[in-house]
Amino acid sequence: MGSATGFLDTVRIENPFRNEAERLGDFEDLHIAQGCEARCAQASRCMNCGVPFCQSDFGCPLHNLIPEWNDLLYRGQEREALKRLLQTAPFPEFTGHVCPALCEKACNLENDCVTNRDNELYLIETGFAKGWIQPRIPAARTGKRVAVIGSGPSGLAAADLLNQLGHEVTVIEKADRAGGLLMYGIPNMKLPKEIVERRIRLMEAEGVCFKLNTEAIPEELQGYDAVLLCGGARRPRSLNVEHMDAQGVMFAVDYLTAATRAVISKSASETSAKDLDVVVVGGGDTGNDCVGTALRQGCASVTQLEMMPAPPEDRTPGNPWPEWPRTLRTDYGQVEAIFRQGSDPRIYETTVKQILTDEWGHISGLETVKLQRTPEGRFEQVAGSEQTLKCGLLLIAAGFVGCEERTLDRFALKADGRGRLLPEDGSHHLEGRLFSAGDMRNGQSLVVRALADGRNAAREIDAWLK
Repeated sequence: MGSATGFLDTVRIENPFRNEAERLGDFEDLHIAQGCEARCAQASRCMNCGVPFCQSDFGCPLHNLIPEWNDLLYRGQEREALKRLLQTAPFPEFTGHVCPALCEKACNLENDCVTNRDNELYLIETGFAKGWIQPRIPAARTGKRVAVIGSGPSGLAAADLLNQLGHEVTVIEKADRAGGLLMYGIPNMKLPKEIVERRIRLMEAEGVCFKLNTEAIPEELQGYDAVLLCGGARRPRSLNVEHMDAQGVMFAVDYLTAATRAVISKSASETSAKDLDVVVVGGGDTGNDCVGTALRQGCASVTQLEMMPAPPEDRTPGNPWPEWPRTLRTDYGQVEAIFRQGSDPRIYETTVKQILTDEWGHISGLETVKLQRTPEGRFEQVAGSEQTLKCGLLLIAAGFVGCEERTLDRFALKADGRGRLLPEDGSHHLEGRLFSAGDMRNGQSLVVRALADGRNAAREIDAWLK
């Protein structure tokens, strides 16, 4: 530990957001990166605690050696700090942008935690800028071939490690670009797509083969010694109301995909929120991304419905540190909506009761209703609480219910009650040469957890092949 009083001498400062007026005019990165001096000062606040919860199961699924590389960064040994980071973190440029930073909430400083996420992003971007990140070509090949189905976080992490272990890896992706939700499920302002493309090009240089615009057909996978399914939990949760097929009703990921395609191609989006009254159903990260995207497309208004009550301002006794704090959080999209509209877009304990349509079958409005909990813990509608909202575009971001049915049918597999391909023994091995990882195995979760699970699956496959 270099500085014995770092957290006392230096105030926590995150990479600042660009101001709302500026960033609402484009889809560029939300943040302004800080330089070496600022990051080294922030790293000095990490005190190399006797029990570093930041790298425990509470703090980091990858078990990054956070106190070690923070100390090296503080000392100015950036290259050594990056090497230490890359021992456990396959893609810090992804987690440095989109991870909710569980490690920071588990920090012993708690509410004044170390800026680990910004620090790791600085290290990896410095590595790329200074040419320290070069293709790692395996010294020897095993002769074993592995197919990874899906190029999202878990698929990329598994492919990266399997390749480094000497296996010949082919990633099969049905979309036109690799990256899965990193490419099309997360908006460009949150994760710039050139960063994803840069990593894909590096993996190709290291020997990983990517087959795009390709559906995984079991009959065409006979030449592989192992097959890892990383297709995600892509089946969206729908609303139990009529007129879900009306024009102007979309699932969130479909909307975000269309918006990202337009940003990448510098063209108009197939589905735009311009001049429309937008309602987003769902209060999570995906719902927030829809709010931010709709505002950038020039919507007339945006409202966000959440069936749960508003979280508390502070931790409850049942949610102690170092657990993730289940408290009220106002994310970038909501901040931008408040700036544009003058009020918070979120309405809590409310759901859609009816979708209203015009004579041409296009959505024209919504009838909403308040919800309340029964003593048994179920939700029930509050009689007489119905209201009508203007709505020209309804975006459903109510979560996901498991992997796609066509994947199950194609590989003759059966999911559990939550739509997961999770073996009963808790492993990644399904049957024969089939394995699963990421959201397909565990259900909808965080990018960092998908990365960790992909690496765990790769180790299991490597042991099985041997």
